[in-house]
Amino acid sequence: MTPASPPSFLDRAAIARHLGALAADFEFAIVGECTSTNSALLDAPPPDDGRIHVLVAEHQSAGRGRRGRQWQSWPGASLTFSALWRFPAGAPVPAGLSLVAGLAVARTLEDLGVAGVQLKWPNDVLVHGTKLAGILVELLPGRGRTPAAVIGIGLNLALPPDAEIPDQPAATDLARLLGVPPDRDRLLARLLADLHALLGTYAQAGFPALRGAWEQRNAHAGLPVTVSGEGVAISGECAGVDTDGALLVRSDTGLQRILSGEVSLRVAG
Repeated sequence: MTPASPPSFLDRAAIARHLGALAADFEFAIVGECTSTNSALLDAPPPDDGRIHVLVAEHQSAGRGRRGRQWQSWPGASLTFSALWRFPAGAPVPAGLSLVAGLAVARTLEDLGVAGVQLKWPNDVLVHGTKLAGILVELLPGRGRTPAAVIGIGLNLALPPDAEIPDQPAATDLARLLGVPPDRDRLLARLLADLHALLGTYAQAGFPALRGAWEQRNAHAGLPVTVSGEGVAISGECAGVDTDGALLVRSDTGLQRILSGEVSLRVAG
């Protein structure tokens, strides 16, 4: 049997072609492997030249998720990238930023024909309860700089049959949902275009302008939930999210606000 050929790298020219007029707003770096695209941009941020710098890795050897978890990726089977997004002075960073990024991913998937897309607070993208994508948002430190955040996105395209994903037993991929995984160059371009549009709205009007769209896709809307971790232990009904992106839980003692993303949100029972 002839061995399978290795997956081809993403093509910068093809990505720019799919972006069209938006291509001038982005600068791309595509690497075969790195430890973490988020860490790379945080440790050595590119100069502020007015463009959005995007780092794409075919494979991350130490990809990071929320709460210190590792994000698994496989060459050609995943799309993993991070973008350094700089905002105008006075923009509402970081309120609700990870929720806005999740909404952008959801819209891209829906445009591809994926049905049942849901958003799990604060940064998971699900399809009928199974995880398809994860988001990690980290602020660029330093006083006196333009407000900036690194937005990392990992999306499952075609998981290997023997893929093991710690702490995430229910995962899915686009190959399973669509029959075949989409063209990665086109997919990345569409994701970046949707991020560009929604983060533009966010920078001007804040999360309240996008809150309703997020609520429409809330995976836990109206369900009994438990929230634990970071000294928090709350049970009640998921009442959506507040205007700053905080999770709202209606408990026996009233409406509770959870701002920390370092907690675990689960359906009760």
